[in-house]
Amino acid sequence: MATSPRMARQKISTTISSESFAHLEKLIKEGDAHNLAEAIDISIQRLLVYDNRERLARDTAAYFDNMSEEDAAEERKLEAALCHSAANINFDE
Repeated sequence: MATSPRMARQKISTTISSESFAHLEKLIKEGDAHNLAEAIDISIQRLLVYDNRERLARDTAAYFDNMSEEDAAEERKLEAALCHSAANINFDE
């Protein structure tokens, strides 16, 4: 994640655990980040991706848990059709 000089930045001052600081330093040392600010941005972006995946998983589970029997039957029909179609795909090509 490259930061741009034009990107609006907010100045913060805080303390973090030694483990968190070691993680940020590791990102810099491994070349994933150029500086501490970029390491923080990268870490937060990764956390946001993780949070979004977790939310999608919860929302998907809730969708299937709360669907009517009629909707579930339609989903099963779609699943069967997709499985049948996918059987004809050669993924090695």
